[in-house]
Amino acid sequence: MNIDFEKTDGLVPVIIQDEQTLEVLMLGYMNAEAWTKTLAEGKVTFFSRSKNRLWTKGEESGNFLFVKETHIDCDRDTILIKASPVGPTCHTGSRSCFNTNYNKNFLFELESIIADRYENPSEESYVNKLRQKGLNKIAQKVGEEGVETVIAALNETDEDFVNESSDLIFHLLVLLKEKGKSLTEIAQNLEKRHLK
Repeated sequence: MNIDFEKTDGLVPVIIQDEQTLEVLMLGYMNAEAWTKTLAEGKVTFFSRSKNRLWTKGEESGNFLFVKETHIDCDRDTILIKASPVGPTCHTGSRSCFNTNYNKNFLFELESIIADRYENPSEESYVNKLRQKGLNKIAQKVGEEGVETVIAALNETDEDFVNESSDLIFHLLVLLKEKGKSLTEIAQNLEKRHLK
């Protein structure tokens, strides 16, 4: 589907959304040249109204927005880009220009932290210590935390139940990483099951 740049005097609004968490990170504008450059390079490039020129997000800070998906709305005059952000998106240092909280999507952030611990291991990292013990130990920890969660649900306080549930989910994320799987795959599988 082609974008109708003529309808909006050459500029269309572009919504940038985190491809994992779906958090809206920012809003910018593109002309046809910025759109072409974005598609060609895989990094979001806007037309800056204040600078009156093309501006690739991150060209000075290094906080690029790598394009993962693009969608054009039904009227062909607005673009949605799902991107993988490098660092904060906002010039203020915030994750989002809208200063939204991340906690609703923290599981994806935690998955990224675990991946970082795998890629950049350090001696003090619990993830690294667990990983060194191997798949069997990681799987065993998931089992232990599962049992502790059940016990907390039946016999302990709500706070204990939340803490044990948190431990279970954390260790499950480590196990997913160890097996080369992701939360996205789990979400897709659950969605597929739901649609049956």
